[in-house]
Amino acid sequence: MSQQHFPDVPKIQFEGPKSKNPLAFKHYNPDEVVEGQKLRDLLRFSVCYWHTFRGTGSDPFGPGTMLRPWDDGSNSVENAVKRVGAAFEFISKLGAPFYCFHDRDVAPEGETLAESNKNLDAVAKALAEAQASTGVKLLWGTANLFSNPRFMHGAATSCNADVFAYAAAQVKKAIEVTHQLGGENYVFWGGREGYMNLYNTDMKRELDHLAKFMHLAADHAKSIGFKGQFLFEPKPKEPTKHQYDFDAAACLNFLRAYGLLDKVKLNIETNHATLAGHTMQHELEYARIQGVLGSIDANTGDLLLGWDTDQFPTDIYLTTQCMLVILQQGGLKPGGVNFDAKVRRESFEPLDLFHAHIGGMDTFARGTKIAAAIRRDGVLTNFVKNRYRSFDTGIGQKIEAGTVTFADLEKYMLEKGNPTPNESGRQEMLENIVNDYL
Repeated sequence: MSQQHFPDVPKIQFEGPKSKNPLAFKHYNPDEVVEGQKLRDLLRFSVCYWHTFRGTGSDPFGPGTMLRPWDDGSNSVENAVKRVGAAFEFISKLGAPFYCFHDRDVAPEGETLAESNKNLDAVAKALAEAQASTGVKLLWGTANLFSNPRFMHGAATSCNADVFAYAAAQVKKAIEVTHQLGGENYVFWGGREGYMNLYNTDMKRELDHLAKFMHLAADHAKSIGFKGQFLFEPKPKEPTKHQYDFDAAACLNFLRAYGLLDKVKLNIETNHATLAGHTMQHELEYARIQGVLGSIDANTGDLLLGWDTDQFPTDIYLTTQCMLVILQQGGLKPGGVNFDAKVRRESFEPLDLFHAHIGGMDTFARGTKIAAAIRRDGVLTNFVKNRYRSFDTGIGQKIEAGTVTFADLEKYMLEKGNPTPNESGRQEMLENIVNDYL
């Protein structure tokens, strides 16, 4: 593969925390072992194709600002293939082991489904060649079922049966290409799977259709031998006001209600957790304890802005909290840490892509090592265990074992009179302890 698009950038190396080189890792050493795994295998970093190689920097108040010399701005297959070269040069020099894409990110949409499929096949050939020459792998693929006007009412939840059929055909092809490229997961992101107003919406029917769609996808994946993990990504709003995939709890309830729990796990995103009124740690822990934490989109939002800003993660508290949960699970494989993040409109030079990803990878590496130290010393787990010790013996043990009735509990309290006094939760002390590790 030619090295022509970032000629002034060498392969990014680990130089340690004392390095002043902005094009070097200070904390991410891919060979460093944390809790029995090399960081490269534990974090499984992935570069997203849509923001990194298709983002233009446009916003509602102005056109794009990004300088991308390799991209002529056309919607041609030739330009898409050229973009592949730039993408894999970037990913290789960065040292990320994976990438992710939507079908319409990598290949232009045609006038017909047949033309779109032909375009995707042509670019998939270039992607396969680039993967073979660089060793970069596909973490997951997905289909863009939200940009084209045909999806104005949704895709799997559209009131138009033909749109449902078109979406099914598009996902069929996307799963096949993901399989051909060795993708380890396939993601469902319901960009417009929701509604704006119940006056014109049959919610039950739409949810039934969404479940039918996902079952059909699982059936097709099985028929072609795709054994990758299916992922469902929660998001509470944008672009629809009420999205059916609001948060981890809503997605889990949907999966359980429609018999999909054995087929689909969750891909949790930080900025989406914020929009749902949760912390990322909450969403991750909820998914983990239910056995459905599959992968994450690593980004962050701006709390002063009320929309999905998709910024790169630079907050060590955030990544430490994420990794406390992920390490508890033992990692995310076959999922990973995907940078669904974009450089700011003002950061328009190609070099800024390196700065952004290096910072995100270093921030997650620091969070991983801090979380591992906290877990090693047991400062949180020991406190929590002690806090719930009343359920380890006596009446608490009987409650958890299910061997008491309300009448038994009433008798117990009538005899005892009053509960054992509560103890302090020591929140501030624990926050101070975590600060000591940072």
